[in-house]
Amino acid sequence: MLVAPSILSADFGNLEKEIKAICEAGCDLVHVDVMDGHFVPNLTIGPVVVQPVAKASTKPLDIHLMVENNNFFVDLFAPLKPKYLSFHLESEKHPHRLIQKIRSLEISPAITLNPHTRVEDIEYLLEDLDMVLLMSVNPGFGGQKFIPSVIEKAKKLKELINKRNPKCLIEVDGGVSDKNIKELKDAGVDIVVAGSYVFGSDSYKKAIDSLKI
Repeated sequence: MLVAPSILSADFGNLEKEIKAICEAGCDLVHVDVMDGHFVPNLTIGPVVVQPVAKASTKPLDIHLMVENNNFFVDLFAPLKPKYLSFHLESEKHPHRLIQKIRSLEISPAITLNPHTRVEDIEYLLEDLDMVLLMSVNPGFGGQKFIPSVIEKAKKLKELINKRNPKCLIEVDGGVSDKNIKELKDAGVDIVVAGSYVFGSDSYKKAIDSLKI
């Protein structure tokens, strides 16, 4: 299992120190939640903040856009060269076009699905994706309780991926901990995003290691 701590739960007064700490603790990606206050009821960070994050990190960035104007935000964050750039299916009228644009920028395109969105809705996009991010909480805030139905959803998605594009990875974000990591692994999940579980722990290394099963 790959682990991508979400910096939404980090201490923003010591952000450089926090980024270096999770990288040294063995994380695989650094997850960045970008919220616009429109698509979700929260406002987070822009490229001015993410730029020093990218500089401090020794691991690739995994940028998750929770925004309405996806094209605009893709253009904003593409120069930072994240490994993954994901956008919400629910906020995009032309997902295939945006996937192609992201790939043309030499970034791995990913789509995010809210808890209520069916995996079947992206079946015909899977061949063009490198990752699908399943939200296991309602997007907008960290520290929420895990929605158990995402386990069944991940299994369904894995079946579709095996049929359409076996190289596509599954990521899950929200309420991930050592209590549900085995179920997620068994469901076919490849990457987990963990915010408060990692940054709220006494040892980042122990928290990250407990998810690497």
